[in-house]
Amino acid sequence: MKHWISAARLRTLPAAIVPVAVGTACARATGAIAWGPALAALAGALAIQIGTNFANDVFDAERGADGPDRIGPVRAVSAGLISAAAMKRAMIAAFAIASAFGLYLVHAAGWPVVAIGIASIIAGIAYTGGPWPLGYHGLGDVFVLGFFGFVAVCGTAFVQLGRVPALSVWAAMPVGALATAILVVNNVRDRATDVRAGKRTLAVRFGRRAAIGEYTAFLAVAYAVPAVLAINDPWRALPLLTLPIAWRRLRDVVGAVSGDEYNRCLAGTAQLLLAHGLLFKIGLVI
Repeated sequence: MKHWISAARLRTLPAAIVPVAVGTACARATGAIAWGPALAALAGALAIQIGTNFANDVFDAERGADGPDRIGPVRAVSAGLISAAAMKRAMIAAFAIASAFGLYLVHAAGWPVVAIGIASIIAGIAYTGGPWPLGYHGLGDVFVLGFFGFVAVCGTAFVQLGRVPALSVWAAMPVGALATAILVVNNVRDRATDVRAGKRTLAVRFGRRAAIGEYTAFLAVAYAVPAVLAINDPWRALPLLTLPIAWRRLRDVVGAVSGDEYNRCLAGTAQLLLAHGLLFKIGLVI
């Protein structure tokens, strides 16, 4: 069981939880919360996140991206802890669970949810799987920004309101930016093994310095948007309370050398997303 828990990558789950929480706050701020669709969206997002993590584990192993010289956490398939066949079955099960919650959301919010769900599952698989994996062609950052930001936040608001309020579009920017910052740390850490496996992430294409610049830019977006929204409502500046944490995260990433240091940076960025998102949610509903 511990190998499956490790493969689920629980530290990445804030990237699924926070967009739904912020999207629900946007629904509350512009209308009303619909708890059934909100909880279904959360469960579906968690299932898609876990399914995507399972897909990454098995497809990266098959492509040789997770070899014995990997400096990140142990990956179950490449380490021989779980078979590729078993991991693929678990991936399918996770996406099936997400689809079940999606059926409820279709009933609650209509057929546009079908497009959102299908696109999310296909993207989760295509990130590292299929004939043209997104992550191997430098599109992983776009995938995370789009799906963990705009699709998740705006989609959560839509299933509760039947429309996409402008506030949810704004709110999606900092959420997606911090979720993508987690990926940037991952890609900087794995540059050497990604080069060997032919995984052309942006960190591989443009180097570590450019990746640190990208990380910095995403942090800037995460705080600029709440600052702008606070012009009309000062409570929406609450995420700025986490600026000292963000500064420490940036310094840690700049100074990271070993795998353990990068792993702490990755976990720390996920924790920053969680803290920022919680304060953002509170600021939106007050």
